[in-house]
Amino acid sequence: MRIDTITAQLIKSSLYYASEEMGIALRNSSYSPNIKERMDHSAALFDSEGRLLAQAEHIPVHLGSLPWGLNNIVQYCDRNAIELEEGSMIVANNPYIAGTHLNDVTVVKPIHFQGKLIGYAANKAHHADVGGKVPGSISIDARSLYEEGLIVNPTYLMRKGKLLNETISFFVSNSRTPIERTGDLKAQVAANVTGSRRVLEVVKKYGLRAFQEAAADSFESSKRVIVSKLSRLKRGSFSAVDYLEGPKGENIKLKVRITVKSRSMEFDYSGTDRELSNPLNTVFGVTLSGVHYVLRTLMGDDIPANYGTFSSLKVSIPEGTLLNPTFPHPVAAGNTETSQRNADLLYRAFAKALPSKVPAAAGGSMNNVMFGGGHNKSTWAYYETIGVGLGGKQGQDGIDGIQANMTNTMNTPIEDIERTLPIRITKYELRKDSSGAGEFRGGSGIVREFEMTGDSPVTFTIVSERFLNSPWGLKGGLPGAKTRAFVIRRGSRSSDKSVRRIELPGKATVVLNPGDKFEINTAGGGGYGRPSKRNLSQIANDFKNGLLSKQYVADCYQIHV
Repeated sequence: MRIDTITAQLIKSSLYYASEEMGIALRNSSYSPNIKERMDHSAALFDSEGRLLAQAEHIPVHLGSLPWGLNNIVQYCDRNAIELEEGSMIVANNPYIAGTHLNDVTVVKPIHFQGKLIGYAANKAHHADVGGKVPGSISIDARSLYEEGLIVNPTYLMRKGKLLNETISFFVSNSRTPIERTGDLKAQVAANVTGSRRVLEVVKKYGLRAFQEAAADSFESSKRVIVSKLSRLKRGSFSAVDYLEGPKGENIKLKVRITVKSRSMEFDYSGTDRELSNPLNTVFGVTLSGVHYVLRTLMGDDIPANYGTFSSLKVSIPEGTLLNPTFPHPVAAGNTETSQRNADLLYRAFAKALPSKVPAAAGGSMNNVMFGGGHNKSTWAYYETIGVGLGGKQGQDGIDGIQANMTNTMNTPIEDIERTLPIRITKYELRKDSSGAGEFRGGSGIVREFEMTGDSPVTFTIVSERFLNSPWGLKGGLPGAKTRAFVIRRGSRSSDKSVRRIELPGKATVVLNPGDKFEINTAGGGGYGRPSKRNLSQIANDFKNGLLSKQYVADCYQIHV
């Protein structure tokens, strides 16, 4: 007897909420601010064939890379006689296997019921430091993956229900922050235990056959929904080009052609520049995440994140290019910055197929900032991404000061930073005059300023975008403001009260001395529609709230306030 619709829906919903609960367990038991406060992690459940059952609404850049990585890990274990036995867990961070970059550590738990493999619980979390050239492990000049940090191919983290101390020791001894790494790894274990427990509860309640039939029903239902939505799209091929900003200020080309058919969609990245000798490359799984993310945002939130939704998509990326590099090309910054440019590229192409759905460009960067050094006879490392403005869209202004597109993290609370690190936050506000003008303006960027309060020099790295190319507007909207960053240095002697404000490029590593400051002004979102059509009361309100200056209003909206 076939499973009934209500039971199938109950099982599907239970699995979705189980994946969300995995994320809660990971967040609540982690040690590092990057996971506990910023929630830089994702969690998912899979069937025994590695097909995605449910993925929590966590980090978009993990949306395609986590399923891609899970299947690569399972295949690697099969080739290398690593048995996915009951009570075991596997850990890996090699981007060419697990997806994303070395900071993102994937932990997989096979789920068994009555001695039979029935699925997998898996999660991915960004560890703030895994070794490498700079604190935070995302450098601007690594020439191979070996320079970016510790590389872990799939190996046992747990066997027969017990953690392997030798694996943990090997992992954490290669980090500048070993205590955090130990706690975060154990938190990832807790997340998978939670997910596995919830799956087994569902199976025991409804039966294994009902669980498997519900999965198949969910896949078919999702495929029907996506095919139905595709049938309403404009047929044809739609191309776009966008540019990534290289460390030397050069433009690096990304190109895509999207072909919309009646029951499927193809994404062809031919024409994208070749792989690079710097960390801006991004592995196939990350590029795939961009496709999945943009499609879900445009097709509607009734499309679940599971195998069926994405089975109608074909993604072709020539090997050896920026978006599908070959081992061991470095990839640390590609996961954060190139992924953002890929999202903008896809939106630009979709603007021709769905002109009323696509927003203007967001600030277009995760704005990675990394600090680290010595303090109180120990080493420390800190990683954070800074929000931007979202692009305006038909009928709605862009959101101010928010993480955009491929990232979905929170900020790190000032209290947590100042309590635990030799850093003081001296400025945190929305950036005036950064929004792209339009009938529906772009969101405002952020100003965030860090002061070094320790007793030792700090190695600081910024990896950011939109320093050269502004976030574009649509339908006559103006571009958002570009990103800017500064180091503010005080005099070297106590009697010297002079201050120097030094502008940085978008990708740089510098040494900050005690008392020095770093300030970032992130990009605003592009405007949507002609500025002349904006409601005057909205302009006045933005001016009153300090988001716009008189000069900006006069220049961009041609009125005086």
